[in-house]
Amino acid sequence: MSQVKAYGAADAQAELKQLTIERREVKPRDVKIKITYCGVCHSDIHTVRNDWGGSQYPVVPGHEIIGKVLEVGNEVTNFKVGDTVGVGCMVDSCRECEPCKSDLEQFCDKGMVGTYNGKDKHLGGHTFGGYSEEIIVDNYYVLNVPENLDEKAVAPLLCAGITTFSPLNHWKIKKGDKVGVIGLGGLGHMGIKFAHAMGAHVVMITTSPEKGKDAKRLGADEVLVSKDAEAMKKHNGSFDFLLNTVPVGHDTNPYLNLLKIDATMCMVGAVEPLEPMHGGNLIMGRKRIAGSLIGGIKETQEMLDFCGDNNIVSDIEMIDMNTINDAYERVINGDVKYRFVIDMESLRKE
Repeated sequence: MSQVKAYGAADAQAELKQLTIERREVKPRDVKIKITYCGVCHSDIHTVRNDWGGSQYPVVPGHEIIGKVLEVGNEVTNFKVGDTVGVGCMVDSCRECEPCKSDLEQFCDKGMVGTYNGKDKHLGGHTFGGYSEEIIVDNYYVLNVPENLDEKAVAPLLCAGITTFSPLNHWKIKKGDKVGVIGLGGLGHMGIKFAHAMGAHVVMITTSPEKGKDAKRLGADEVLVSKDAEAMKKHNGSFDFLLNTVPVGHDTNPYLNLLKIDATMCMVGAVEPLEPMHGGNLIMGRKRIAGSLIGGIKETQEMLDFCGDNNIVSDIEMIDMNTINDAYERVINGDVKYRFVIDMESLRKE
């Protein structure tokens, strides 16, 4: 085992601070990674503060990891020392159940092992994430990063990117489709970029008219202000797909009215109860409301390759590790365009 510096929280009320964690020795199928950049996801905050229950302490968050390969196990043939790689939201799964065999490891019947707060079968206890100097991961869960992309801006693709790419990919969004992206934040800004690159006519749906200019910069063709009843009515029954990225419980009924017959609204943001939904809004039009969770390893690599082909990265703001607690408050207040990324060299210098 080796000891490395990390940032974590001792309990749900504690701020994150520097601590020391242990990493396992490199096993035959492992890849040891020097972490260079780590994105800050709202899920990090929810886990640190135990908003969803079940957090294990100390929590060391971070599942949007970019780094350089330091060492590989003797059975690893797909990575070599010096490669730029990524690690996303999971570091293990059973690989034997039907979801795993179908490249849907995120839905593993036995439960995927999260990059942090998951069950650590090697050292016991729970896994520690990317707010640390190094990480050791089974090569199956390590991803290739296209060489033409800005590494630091790739980091949020490992969560925000795949979370929005996967439903657009699953529902086969194509040129000419009318796609609405509801909510402009870390997820929404990626949804716009992906839908635009897929050839869709993209409509940014927001409660904030002032976000319109930025939405068009990101690739939106139109902006629809959801508080404008007349504007919403004009779009009724016209959308092929809605990607709902709103991160809190809200009223979905107005958005369901926008869907065509047999069309789908996919929820990716609100991991909490929603306001009551009127069944008639589904029945009248055979509409669907669905959900999606990140993506499997194969699809995540496909997403990264798509980004490489289309030169897509996240809009980011770089921060040092010692400003993470302030960054959390800014995320909660919506004060970031559109994702924070930690320069992990700042941790090494502490």
